[in-house]
Amino acid sequence: MPNLRDIKRKIEAVKKIGQITKAMNMVAAAKLRGAQERVEQFRPYATKFKEVIQELVGSGAVNTSQFELMQEREVKKVEIILVTADRGLCGAFNANLINTCERFIREQKAKGREVSLICVGKKGAQYYRKFDFMRASYEDVMSRVEMFNARAVAREAMRAFIEGEVDETYLIYGYFVNVVRQIPKTEKLLPITVEAEEGVEETEKKISGSYIYEPEPEELFAQILPLYVNTRVYASMLETAVSEQAARMTAMDNANRACGDMVQSLTLLFNKTRQASITKELMDIVGGAEALKG
Repeated sequence: MPNLRDIKRKIEAVKKIGQITKAMNMVAAAKLRGAQERVEQFRPYATKFKEVIQELVGSGAVNTSQFELMQEREVKKVEIILVTADRGLCGAFNANLINTCERFIREQKAKGREVSLICVGKKGAQYYRKFDFMRASYEDVMSRVEMFNARAVAREAMRAFIEGEVDETYLIYGYFVNVVRQIPKTEKLLPITVEAEEGVEETEKKISGSYIYEPEPEELFAQILPLYVNTRVYASMLETAVSEQAARMTAMDNANRACGDMVQSLTLLFNKTRQASITKELMDIVGGAEALKG
């Protein structure tokens, strides 16, 4: 049985860990509010961007085949942009993203395709650094998500696609559903496709009315396609950042509860050990007294 001093030392250590996890939970909750506001404000902008592209394509005013970012070709090499956090202590959040990426890589290799990887965030880069197919990494960019970082990632992805180094590009990131649920999401980034919304008939998606574009539709289309890719990458980074804070808040809350349970069990063990020690001393005294009587 452990001695009282060791148990007391463990109780103090667990209490200190509990104080740290509680503080980290509060910090994550504060950061979550700000990050959630940024995501909620940006989502309508990203949605509107896609609607503009759908309207331009649906109007028939542009010939999409002449735009390099929309050209589909035989897929021989696929590139993945994996967006993870820069820091840990957020439960299985980063591990789930990496596992999703691993499954996707296996699927692509099973189809006979080559795979390359761009890692955004330190955790993904640390894991894939030992693999030779990681082509680029952007670390220390997730603590404060900025558009110029997203633009750099998007520019590199577009360059590789336009120059024919890759035939398709996919995004893997953490999608924020709510505070208790964040899911890994895989989306096709390049070539840009205008997909019909689920449950909406093609006739319902026809553009009604006439639109006047300034500048001309094809010139406008050429300008907004790269901006759309920037927007998609930036949105994925924002989603991952807010998902990270939500996952960390939940993980630290669970850790804080576990610390409280451990303190209770250690305190019970401490009391039992102390009582056993007192009982043993009393038995020794009684035994000594009985021996003196004899």
